Amino acid sequence: MKRRDFLKIGAGLGTGLGAFTTLPLQPASAQAKTVFKASDVQPAGYPTVAATESIGKKLEAATNGRLSIQMYPSAQLGAEKETIEQTQIGAIQLLRVSAGTIGPIVDDINVVNMPFLFKNMAQAEKMMDGPVGQELLDKITANANAGLVALCWMNSGSRSIYNSKRPIKTIDDVKGLKIRVQGNPIFIDMMNALGGNGVAMGYDQVFSSLQTGVVDGAENNPPSYVFSNHYTAAKYYSLTEHLIIPEVLAFSKRSWTALSADDQALIKKFAREAQFEERELWNKYEQLAMEKAKAAGCEIIAIADKTPFQNAVKPVWDKYGPKYQDMIKRIQEIS
Repeated sequence: MKRRDFLKIGAGLGTGLGAFTTLPLQPASAQAKTVFKASDVQPAGYPTVAATESIGKKLEAATNGRLSIQMYPSAQLGAEKETIEQTQIGAIQLLRVSAGTIGPIVDDINVVNMPFLFKNMAQAEKMMDGPVGQELLDKITANANAGLVALCWMNSGSRSIYNSKRPIKTIDDVKGLKIRVQGNPIFIDMMNALGGNGVAMGYDQVFSSLQTGVVDGAENNPPSYVFSNHYTAAKYYSLTEHLIIPEVLAFSKRSWTALSADDQALIKKFAREAQFEERELWNKYEQLAMEKAKAAGCEIIAIADKTPFQNAVKPVWDKYGPKYQDMIKRIQEIS
């Protein structure tokens, strides 16, 4: 039996009672204790994992132990696509997932997956914190096919290309490299437009694929590059910064509807606080990752002129941009 099929079967066993774990407290007259299952593909200690755990601690304190969170980091419950499916049926309650993975499910979210959309991280953060960010979260929640309640955004920095073959200093250096991307058509087209060969692959498969040469490289932020050990197999990290993709913390809609309005409000409040807590953790973690990569002998390559990279992805903008043009305009006007 394939691991994914096993996960689905195991996940399905919990759907009959609304899906989260309820444990009776002693004495019997006490309120039942509800433990929400939370999933993240990133390892323990990663900013998104730590911020989600912080929500759990606050929930536990605010409800006298009635509500809490059990965190499953390091893709213990499956890759992002698998855990989205489990969250949709209510077997997982809390899921940190990339907007890149949500895009194929909620098309409106693909606007933030456009290459070189944001001028810088500061602009992306203003989008997340403001009305545009809330509107996009609401689009996820309102989407009937998603089965998710989008609670907040989390930072994931800028994504750059790393590989085992050669330093990328100009766009010509990308030519012919097999580069892993998330399973979103925008990213495949983007990497192909840059001259590489975009290979869609789950995050949990990237490290072994780098080691065995199935792919020459991948593209991601510095913490993912370092703390998932990709840097040990791909020593060239080129600061293309072609994408700034926010993360989304979402709750299972099936499980959400079983909660009281007060509990929903409490979770939303702590999630909003987590958005800013994670950002502080992220900035420190990103700096630590870069220091660790340099200490390990990785070559960090600054790209002096990104204009050729930006020009190369024009076909991607021509293909996908028109349907998001109103939202793109609003995002680009943020200063």
